[in-house]
Amino acid sequence: MERDILSKEKLLDRARDELFSHVNRCGVLAAAEEDQRIWMDETIDYIGERYPDLSDVDLKGLHEIGIRFCKPAIAHGAGNTARKLEDATVA
Repeated sequence: MERDILSKEKLLDRARDELFSHVNRCGVLAAAEEDQRIWMDETIDYIGERYPDLSDVDLKGLHEIGIRFCKPAIAHGAGNTARKLEDATVA
């Protein structure tokens, strides 16, 4: 039984790594949020076909991880940077 769990974990790790690879290669990080969701839906469908042993719960988890991966913790772009020291918040 432990062997089955380990192989399932490895399968999920492989699927997650493949998802991250697709995100990085496809330029979806620069897409609008709605386009990211559509792209993620389609990509998770593809991942589900490639890894048929993954459950719907596994695929839903990959979808959530993928969406979070597309949203950086620190926003990028000119509109999201402090232009001078006074613009920075003090902790």
